Amino acid sequence: MNVQWYPGHMTKAKRMMEENRKLIDLVIELVDARIPLSSRNPDIESLGRQKARLILLNKVDLADPSANEKWMKYFIEKDCHVLGMNSKKGEGVKGMQRAIEEACKEKIQRDRKRGIQNRPVRAMVVGIPNVGKSTFINCLAKKACTKTGNKPGVTKGKQWIRLNPYVELLDTPGILWPKFTDETVGLRLAYIGSVKDELLNNEEIALSLIDYVRTNYGGCLKKRYHLEDEGESLEILQGVAKNRNCLIRGEELDYSKAASLIIEDFRSGRLGRITLELPEEE
Repeated sequence: MNVQWYPGHMTKAKRMMEENRKLIDLVIELVDARIPLSSRNPDIESLGRQKARLILLNKVDLADPSANEKWMKYFIEKDCHVLGMNSKKGEGVKGMQRAIEEACKEKIQRDRKRGIQNRPVRAMVVGIPNVGKSTFINCLAKKACTKTGNKPGVTKGKQWIRLNPYVELLDTPGILWPKFTDETVGLRLAYIGSVKDELLNNEEIALSLIDYVRTNYGGCLKKRYHLEDEGESLEILQGVAKNRNCLIRGEELDYSKAASLIIEDFRSGRLGRITLELPEEE
């Protein structure tokens, strides 16, 4: 299944981010801990050139703990500043100020040599849709200073937020890139909700997701949906429809409803803590 989504407002958002690049010291890039590489927009590399960089591995609570450790090690070995975070519950927030200072150490030292004391670090918060940028900022600011939502495309304009005397954040809309050359990347983005569901065939997405989960996290689906056995992907989808009474016109199974249920259970973590890619595979 070839997944693609690049609406016009993303082109405008990218242009706005490029225009504001000269105002910032630091690029804070949020990625989804379940797909740390697939959720990195390659266009952000150009935005972040010659700027300090900090990668936030967000939603670590939904990802496989052992995989989280591997990804942290992976980014550290790439000489990246990285921090694991669960923005919804505030886990990892205490380390944020220190991580920003560490990432901007050279900038802070340059300011001090010039006699500039305590000039705030100006950081641009970037990431793909639905990766949790606004939730992250609200968590840091301890108040609802930005709009949040569980659908891609909620944040559409530029918003500056002053966290404290030392840090100012520029919230930006979530943007993808014009074409996913790797079909697997497009599917992974669909799994986590970074592509509008209305554009997708949810049964195909669910069958693909089921195939990955039953192969890599055996028993997970069986336990969640009280299945007698984990057979082929279509058999599992059928079993979920039966066990959850997903029906249309009497006794006919509603595969679309069952597919949506599985996808939502994955996104919310009810299927368990699942990571969809590992450093050694990439």
